[in-house]
Amino acid sequence: MSDKNRVYVFDTTLRDGEQVPGCQLTTVEKIEVAKELEALGVDVIEAGFPISSPGDFQSVVEISKAVSEPIICALTRANTMDIDAAAEALRFAKRKRIHTGIGSSDMHIKYKFNSTREDILKRAVDAVKYARKFVDDVEFYAEDAGRADNEYLARMIEAVIGAGATVVNIPDTNGYCLPDQYGAKIKYLMDNVSNIDKAIISVHCHNDLGLATANTIAGIMNGARQVECTINGIGERAGNTSLEEVAMILKTHHGLGYHTGINSRRIYGISNMVETMMRMPVQANKAIIGRNAFAHSSGIHQDGVLKHRENYEILNPEDVGIPSNAIILTARSGRHALKHHLERLGYKLDKVNLDEVYQRFLIMADQRKDINDADLQELMGDGDDKNYDDKAIKVTLLQVVCGDPLRPMATVKLKINGEEKEASSAGNGPVDAAINAIHEIIKDQIDIDEFNIQSMRGGSKDVSKVNMRVKHNGQSYYGFGYSTDIVNASMHAYVDALNKIF
Repeated sequence: MSDKNRVYVFDTTLRDGEQVPGCQLTTVEKIEVAKELEALGVDVIEAGFPISSPGDFQSVVEISKAVSEPIICALTRANTMDIDAAAEALRFAKRKRIHTGIGSSDMHIKYKFNSTREDILKRAVDAVKYARKFVDDVEFYAEDAGRADNEYLARMIEAVIGAGATVVNIPDTNGYCLPDQYGAKIKYLMDNVSNIDKAIISVHCHNDLGLATANTIAGIMNGARQVECTINGIGERAGNTSLEEVAMILKTHHGLGYHTGINSRRIYGISNMVETMMRMPVQANKAIIGRNAFAHSSGIHQDGVLKHRENYEILNPEDVGIPSNAIILTARSGRHALKHHLERLGYKLDKVNLDEVYQRFLIMADQRKDINDADLQELMGDGDDKNYDDKAIKVTLLQVVCGDPLRPMATVKLKINGEEKEASSAGNGPVDAAINAIHEIIKDQIDIDEFNIQSMRGGSKDVSKVNMRVKHNGQSYYGFGYSTDIVNASMHAYVDALNKIF
């Protein structure tokens, strides 16, 4: 593909995403995320807003030292103090960019700055010229460009490019635009800014009306060649454009002809990292990386996927780093899905027998909602099978000590094939300590991919349901546990998964 079709990915997870209440990261955590962003293949990392706090300043410094491939970018307002701080914070960056700007809509000019169009235009030009004294790569943002007058916006963009801006950012700061409006705005700039060929147009869209990704794609199709986005779409208010959505749209729609440098197989891993570190759970039905994005519970869909994946999946889950899709058994599942799971567990059924088992399955599914492997074994008459019980791994003792400032410790005793084994271990919490103790006993590599705790009804005396997905030798297994004690429920979920493995 030609260079004109290359779309550069500017990630602002550590700046726009990190300023969401409750999502703040330490400098060490930011470095960890930055290294993963580098491995993901982003072109630019917006590392922070140095003037805003000593912590943000130091984070930009340390990220500049830790990351070498992407451009490291620091945000400023259009004043010399901000720009001085950014230049100082970027002093160790191998490739550096200052991102400065000012409001461009009449709303911002009047009510935010109490100023005039001409004064704002002068401040914009002065800021870019000053930033160019420190770096060769200056990005200018025209804040609230989504609501700005196009003719005035074009004058501003032409002036800042003339002053030395190498990238011009056209933000839909409030997520106001419709895709055709935003696309037309980018096209207007392409057609009416005489020196537009001297800079890259960047798009930075917010999701207040759920249109951030659509507006970003509209911007690309009309001439923008940099997209500003975040992992999982986190950000102010309803969030920013989701990196994974844009990357996979461009990868899936080959006919558009655009490409990025993103290694899509690393998407799921960094999504989980950001979700955990920023304490911001991804909704189950989130596109690309949500828990249900590749899960099928409708019988019609399950049948279609099992016959040919592309019947109901336009993406291969492995392309975004998810090991496989999930066929979830519920009362809406069909015979094909039931047969798939029973065969996975070793049961072989002919059609006549399957019809009879399926009727019993529907009764069970109506009562229990989600059906797991233990339910299927019960369905097939193995629930009380003594031979199975003898072979099962059972927890015969779980003892946990934790508190502040005590380090969590756990002692676990398992009965494996009739033989009792015991181990003790420490961990970063009581569940981690108990699982570490089990690892001491089984001596095998098992990774936890997913760990969810749900309250069954609500209240401090409620029963907790834990579902866990683990990976062993490249294969995923689910485990389930129930208890009024979260540690106990977690332990039984893990052992339930182990029984399915061994």
